Amino acid sequence: MRRTKIVATIGPASESPEQLRALIRAGMDVARIGTAHGTIDEHLAKYRNIRAAAKDLGANVGILADLAGPKVRCAAFPEDGAILADGAKVRFTAGETASSSEVISADYDGLVADVDVGDQLALGDGNIVFVVTDKDQDGLDAMVVRGGVGKGRPGLQVPSERLRISTPTPEDFVMADAFIEEGIDMLAVSFVRSAHDVRSLGVEAAPRGPLVVAKIETKAAVDNLEGIIEASGAVMVARGDLGIDFPLSELPHLQKHIIQRCVALGRPVITATQMLESMVYAPSPTRAEASDVANAVFDGSSAVMLSGETAVGVDPVNAVNTMAEITMRADASFDHDDWMKGISEIREGDAETDFGAITTDSLTFAACKVAEQVGAKAILCMSKTGYTVRAVNRFRPRTRILGFSPDERAVRHLSLSWGTEAIVTEMRSDSFVTVQDALELTRSTFGCHPGDKVVVISGHSTATRATDTLRVMRVP
Repeated sequence: MRRTKIVATIGPASESPEQLRALIRAGMDVARIGTAHGTIDEHLAKYRNIRAAAKDLGANVGILADLAGPKVRCAAFPEDGAILADGAKVRFTAGETASSSEVISADYDGLVADVDVGDQLALGDGNIVFVVTDKDQDGLDAMVVRGGVGKGRPGLQVPSERLRISTPTPEDFVMADAFIEEGIDMLAVSFVRSAHDVRSLGVEAAPRGPLVVAKIETKAAVDNLEGIIEASGAVMVARGDLGIDFPLSELPHLQKHIIQRCVALGRPVITATQMLESMVYAPSPTRAEASDVANAVFDGSSAVMLSGETAVGVDPVNAVNTMAEITMRADASFDHDDWMKGISEIREGDAETDFGAITTDSLTFAACKVAEQVGAKAILCMSKTGYTVRAVNRFRPRTRILGFSPDERAVRHLSLSWGTEAIVTEMRSDSFVTVQDALELTRSTFGCHPGDKVVVISGHSTATRATDTLRVMRVP
C-alpha cells in the first residue's frame, strides 16, 4: 500500500469532471486549488466539481485552497516569450506596463525603495535569476545570472526581508471567507514569516475550521520555524521561493530539517515545487526528478505535491500515476526502524512537561511497537479530531493505520496524513460500541479477516487532550 500522500494542483488541464475522476483513480489524495489566477467564482466552481467527483467515486479526497499571499507579479511578456540570456542586462521598474527582454515591470510600488544593490530577484519558481547591479530613483539595473524565457505574467521573487507587504493580504481574507463558507478542508497561507501570520487568518480550530497549512518559503519562516509549526495544522516546504532566500546547496538540508521537525510535532508536511517538472511537457520524468521524489519520501514527507504537472501539463493523469509508482516503491524501502528511533529521541529531547503530551507520546509509540510485536494487521485510531492518528503516524509504523472519526471534515483532513486510511463512523455515546463499530468496519471495509489481531488506541480523558487507552483485540 502507498503510504505517502499525493497533492495534485487542479488547473485548465485537469478541472473537467472526467479528468478529476481520473486523477482520483490514479491516486490523488488532496486536490490543490491555487488562487493566484482567476476569480473567486472560478475557484469555487473547481471546489464543487472536486467534491462531486470524490462523492461519485466514494473517495476520501481533501481539498486545499492555496491563498496567493503578497505576490509581486510582472507585467505581461510578449505572447511568444522573451529570451533572457545569461549575462544580459535588464531594467526593472515599478508599474504594470509590458515586460520585455530589456525592461521588466512589476506591480509593486516599493520595488525601487526596498531592493538594494547585490540583492537577487527571480521569476516564477526561481527558473530565471537576476542580481541587482545598480539603482536610481526610477528603477533597478540587473544582470541575468541564470537565463531562460520570460512568459505570461510570472511572479517576481523579492528577498522576503525586503517585502513590506503583510500576509495574509486583504484579498486572501476575502478568498478564505468564500472557501470557508463552502466548507473547505485546508487553507494554505503563503509567505508566512511568523506564527502571528498563521494565527491572523482567524479561523476556528480544526476540525471545526479548516486545517491551516503554513508555507515555509522565506528565511524569516525558517528562523521562526518552531513557532510556525506549533501554530499550524500542517506545513508545506515550498522549495521554489525557499531556494531564492537560501543558497541552492542549503535546500536539501533545510528540507530534511523542516520535515523532521514537523513530523516530530505531529504536523503533516508537504514537499512541493518542481518534483516532476519535466512532465509538464514530457511523458516521463527525468532520472533526477524520480530520485528527488524518492528522497522526499525517505526524508519523511507526509505528502508530495504536483503543480504545473497536473494544472497545465500534457497528461495530468500520467503525472499522478508516475508519482504514485515512485512513492510506492520508495515507501517499500523506507527505514521504519531508524525513523521511529530518531523521532523517539527527538521527542525525548523536546522534554515535554505537559501530562497529556507525555501520555500521548508514550501510548502512541507503544501502539506502534506492540502492533509489530504481536503481528497486528492494523492500528485502529479512534479520534474525533484526528489528533490520535497524527500522533501515531509520526512514528511511521510498518503496520497499517486506520482512522475512525464521526467528524467528516476530520476524516478529510486525514487525507493528508501519511499512511492513513480514514472513514466516517457514527457518533456513539458508548465507547465500547464505538470500538465494536470500528472492528466491524475493519473487516467489512478495510478487508481484514475474522480473528486478525489489531491494536486499538483512543483517548478517553476529558481533563486533558491525551491519547490514553491502548488495547490488543481481534476482528470479529
